[in-house]
Amino acid sequence: MVIPGTGSLQAQQYTIKFATLAPEGSAWMNVMRDFDQAIRKESGGRLGFKIYAGGVQGDEKDVLRKIKLGQLQSAGITGVGMTSIAPKVRILDSPFLFRSHDESDHISTLFGKELDAAIEEGGYVNLGWAEVGFIYVYTNSPVRTPADMKNVKMWMWEGDPIAEAAFKAMSINPISLSITDVLTSLQTKLIDGVYTSPLAAIVLQWFTRVKYMLNTPLANAAGAVVISKKKFDELPADLQEILVRNGRLYMKKLTAKSREDNVKSLETMKQNGLTIVEPPSQKDLLEYEEIGRKARRFLVGKLFTEDLLNRVEKELADFRAAHSGGAK
Repeated sequence: MVIPGTGSLQAQQYTIKFATLAPEGSAWMNVMRDFDQAIRKESGGRLGFKIYAGGVQGDEKDVLRKIKLGQLQSAGITGVGMTSIAPKVRILDSPFLFRSHDESDHISTLFGKELDAAIEEGGYVNLGWAEVGFIYVYTNSPVRTPADMKNVKMWMWEGDPIAEAAFKAMSINPISLSITDVLTSLQTKLIDGVYTSPLAAIVLQWFTRVKYMLNTPLANAAGAVVISKKKFDELPADLQEILVRNGRLYMKKLTAKSREDNVKSLETMKQNGLTIVEPPSQKDLLEYEEIGRKARRFLVGKLFTEDLLNRVEKELADFRAAHSGGAK
């Protein structure tokens, strides 16, 4: 097989079948295509991805099941998919934990090796963290306080313990659906509240079916590109090095691009009529923070240990004391 554009006649020996929910044309897919071209070029055409974008292979749990069956080998996943691989990694998605990118970067760097090791224990190799971004609540009636949330038919990503804990702490009973069913459910009014990043709200077209966004982030959602350890171990050492080095490089680029695009996406939605709802008081913000602490404790013993949570919260408190918080 000749790889177009590589200038090499060497046959491709190793194909990595990769799937993601991200649609073609999105920033996520553009960076993933660049990643693919880089490893093809550097390997002389021996290594490359076969990419399935836009959820054609199903939801994240479907993709991970297909990886176990050997039908796929790699995926771009959010924390929801990470739950079944390495539950402790969900500490990064904890409700109301981070207030700024600086805080999340600090914790990701500090605990990176520990979390990568957990992913490997789960049968995968982390090729690079790819942040989804700060997650906001979008509704069709204005929501300011936790009490206001009780009037919303709120969606919850099926099988997501983080969202379940957050809504439990707010005494809310959400409607559990696959992410692929959300747009239709907004259209039919089965639900009238969702949560996601501004960029994802546009990419998934959810913003066309909501009117308000609460300007208090629920969490900063982590994502990653992972490959099954079985497939990774089949690769020669030189190709493993090419794959990991480029993965870290391009996922770092993707995180930076996602942050830029989340800011632009919010402006685009505002121009299209989305109303930003500011919390009315410091008291409400403190109530959300207390909900976060309560939700995180619900997750102890289910996703991560009390020791890990205590270490992360202590590091964050020390970081805030040293940097006086930081901008959102």
